[in-house]
Amino acid sequence: MRILHTGDWHLGRTLEGRSRLAEQEAFLDELVWMVKEQQVDLVLMAGDVYDSVNPPAAAEGMFYEAAARLTETGCHLAVIAGNHDQPERVAAVSPLVARRGISLVGLPVPEAITVPVARTGEKAIIAALPYPSEARLSELLAGDADESELRLAYSAKVGLLMRQLAGGFRPDTVNLAMSHIYVLGGVESDSERPIQVGGAYTVDPSALDVGAQYTALGHLHRPQAVKGGGLTRYSGSPLAYSFSEAGQAKSVMLLDVAPGKEPILEELFLSSGRPLVRWSCRGGLTEAYRWLEEGRDANAFIDLELSLTEAMSLGDIQALRKAHEGIVHIRPVYPGRELEEDELTSRASVPVHELFRKFYHRQTGGAEPEEELVELFMSLVSEEADEAPDDDEVAEGGS
Repeated sequence: MRILHTGDWHLGRTLEGRSRLAEQEAFLDELVWMVKEQQVDLVLMAGDVYDSVNPPAAAEGMFYEAAARLTETGCHLAVIAGNHDQPERVAAVSPLVARRGISLVGLPVPEAITVPVARTGEKAIIAALPYPSEARLSELLAGDADESELRLAYSAKVGLLMRQLAGGFRPDTVNLAMSHIYVLGGVESDSERPIQVGGAYTVDPSALDVGAQYTALGHLHRPQAVKGGGLTRYSGSPLAYSFSEAGQAKSVMLLDVAPGKEPILEELFLSSGRPLVRWSCRGGLTEAYRWLEEGRDANAFIDLELSLTEAMSLGDIQALRKAHEGIVHIRPVYPGRELEEDELTSRASVPVHELFRKFYHRQTGGAEPEEELVELFMSLVSEEADEAPDDDEVAEGGS
């Protein structure tokens, strides 16, 4: 059977207030076209359908329409909730869509998904684990696990549940796993909401080694393989959602797989979505205007860094934004703005008013603050220090 792995759609997400709905709709059009073109039997959507627990109505409508269009091609759609999703919202329409070949899993459940594929006469068994918070894992395991298992570390709990879900794997079925988690060693981007706190929600790759022929993951926005036993991959997000993803090629993963056989993988690159680029104009405004006149990155969102010797005027900023509506950030850099390492290490010994003077000097391109401004800053610092609780008060409050 042919399987397509995608995830992290984040429908409804914006970029600094700029709507991405048109790009997301273009991606879904491209996805439907790919499913038809490649004769896909099963689409795995590995979480973060939406960007928030309360997505805009336009984003929800977009998802439902895409789900209907995908299944009209004859494929089955299996979706799990991610850490951005409200799990009950994702699964709420399950009774209405289950007979249309759509499986929606919001909260972790103890049973795998079974998908019959009429075209090949095969069945797929999916060990599907939506984003598993610590509370959700403990609640699910409480019924069957003994006390020692409930005290297991997060990664071990994930492994225990994945093994339970994989209990339905058979030699004559296509055996798959899918989850929305952070696996140790994965490369992150700024646009992901962290789900690991101090490593507590990090999953060891061995927890996913449950006999699946392919493990489809969501959460990380860069397409990448996970080191460990078996074939495990993040599909990545279909659009670049932060400038830390500038230059990344976005894609989905296509699998050809039969029972008991190793899948044949093909990465299908996406063309939809505006690119995110970073401009570093060492020649200042002159260079920036030249690039704009050349039509460079005309369809992109731009993070613009300008090397300047004088402060920018409001007119300069307005002119840049008028010349290219995709300029998102304008960051002037002045000579000497970057602190030397020795200055950073010795900063603790510098008086606060001197630190403020240096900061003001860097931010304004060399100007000196007036004494009244320094005195006002110091008075604010003093008030903040007076209002802060001392160690004894903190200790009493916590006892």
